[in-house]
Amino acid sequence: MNARPDPTLIPHTPVPALPMQGLIAVIAPAGPAALDTKKAIAWMRARGYALRIFPGVFEKDGYLAGSDEVRLNDLHAAFMDPEVDAIICLRGGYGTPRLLDRIDFQLLRQNAKPFIGYSDITALHLAISRYAGFVTFHGPLLNADLLGERLPPTESSFFNMLRGQCRAGMVLAHPVGRPLTTIVPGVAYGRLLGGNLSMIAATMGTPFEIDAAGVILFIEDINEPLYRIDRLLTHLRLAGVLHKLRGVLVGDIAGVEAQALDRLLKQTLEPLCIPVLSGWRSGHCNPNLTLPMGALVKLDAGNQQLALEQNVVRR
Repeated sequence: MNARPDPTLIPHTPVPALPMQGLIAVIAPAGPAALDTKKAIAWMRARGYALRIFPGVFEKDGYLAGSDEVRLNDLHAAFMDPEVDAIICLRGGYGTPRLLDRIDFQLLRQNAKPFIGYSDITALHLAISRYAGFVTFHGPLLNADLLGERLPPTESSFFNMLRGQCRAGMVLAHPVGRPLTTIVPGVAYGRLLGGNLSMIAATMGTPFEIDAAGVILFIEDINEPLYRIDRLLTHLRLAGVLHKLRGVLVGDIAGVEAQALDRLLKQTLEPLCIPVLSGWRSGHCNPNLTLPMGALVKLDAGNQQLALEQNVVRR
């Protein structure tokens, strides 16, 4: 187990902090959803923020929020817009993998800013990490989470992370009363990366697959029975991903019985001799805590802590 920071790991670039009275863009790079614009604007205004809603949010093309061209244009336009301080995704579903080979990553890198989402948005987190190299945020979606009356840590975790109140050396808060499980004890340092397990597996064999070397892998999922979680983890093992990892942080695997999941995790991950901590409340769960993708972190599975090893935003 790697109990010391690795000086060869180059930190991902922090993004500008979300300022008070800032402007947040809403885009829909994946599936469609009906947005109550008045509710969304009022919710953000009550917290001191304005919204800029991009065209694809109001479109629907079957299971997609508009055509690939509309969704790609919105992604590029939101990053290019100098007035936009952060970008939040409307929902997950499916659609982001269709955009990956058409994204201008140089444009994103030159206009880096907080980018937030989870589920299908995992494909964008992985791609931005590999090709643009700045920190993104596995965090709440606008419709399902912020407007969906999630428990208060969802909102506080989101704003604390983006405003820069979570700094290097800080242990990230986890809700009291939400137990964590140490699958394999130990301490590891690495770059936190991952997201939805199904999406991580789906990108394998493409130019956008996870670069697992030196990574503390975060995984979460929903609507996948235990045998499918087994199949997905086995896929990553046979693809050589798991053997490159420094540690594993397991989020919410919704719908899977905890004891059975822990047994599978132990069977699959204990032979790797890396720290594994399970039960982190991020993903398709309530509350849904924000995690910085691409950031250097310290995972202490024995003491059930995750700490930042770098600033993820700059003021």
